Amino acid sequence: QVQLVESGGGLVQAGDSLRLSCAVSGRTLSSYATAWFRQAPGKEREFVAAIRWNTGMPYYADSVKGRFLLSRDNAKNTYYLQMNSLKPEDTAVYYCAARFGGFTYYYTPNEYQYWGSGTQVTVSS
Repeated sequence: QVQLVESGGGLVQAGDSLRLSCAVSGRTLSSYATAWFRQAPGKEREFVAAIRWNTGMPYYADSVKGRFLLSRDNAKNTYYLQMNSLKPEDTAVYYCAARFGGFTYYYTPNEYQYWGSGTQVTVSS
């Protein structure tokens, strides 16, 4: 059983930075594609960023490209979302997610099998 635990959320001002972490237990991270999603009140859960397990290459939603950086440390079974130049519209609950294998890009929540419980990020203006 794969378990994911997020940490690092909080309340910041516009322009500030935060780093979210997702610790994975139960399986070796290297065989899993990993991602971050977010969900604001009254909105659907949306894709933020992901890493393909086979290439280690990250890809991003247009709304965060150039501001957010996704990385992973397979030795620590942990992956990270560095969020810079935060905006009030980035306010949401952020979820980490994982799926076993796959050889393409995955952008929708139902393509991921495992989820964390979420961490709140609030950006004030």
